Amino acid sequence: MRTNLPQPATSKNVKTFFDNYFSKTVSFPAEQIDAVVGFFLKRGFDTNSANSIAITLLNQARKENVAVFALIDSLKSLTDIQLTQVVTQVLNGSREKTSLLGYRIAPATDTYESRNILV
Repeated sequence: MRTNLPQPATSKNVKTFFDNYFSKTVSFPAEQIDAVVGFFLKRGFDTNSANSIAITLLNQARKENVAVFALIDSLKSLTDIQLTQVVTQVLNGSREKTSLLGYRIAPATDTYESRNILV
C-alpha cells in the first residue's frame, strides 16, 4: 500500500543529525587565541568566561573581516562597564534569540532632598 505521508524518521537518522550537530571545526592561530584570552584574563574575567568570549569575538572578527589585534587595541580604551556592555552585545548577537543577556544601569539618584528655602 502506497501513501503520500512522509516516512517516519528512523532513530539512525536522528542520531546521525545530532552526532554531527556540534562537529563544526573552528580553527584560529594560537597567538590570536592567546592574545584575546589573555586580554580578558587581565581585565578580571574568569578563565572559562575568557575562553568562551574569546572564541565568540574571534568568530565575529572573522565574519566581519576585522583584524583581531586591532579589535583588542580598540577594546583597551574601554572602562570595565563599557567592556561589559560591548561583550554583552557581541554575545547576544551570537546567541539564539530566545535567550538574551542583559545588564542594568542603575539610575543616578540623590539621597538628599532638594528644597527651595526662602528667607
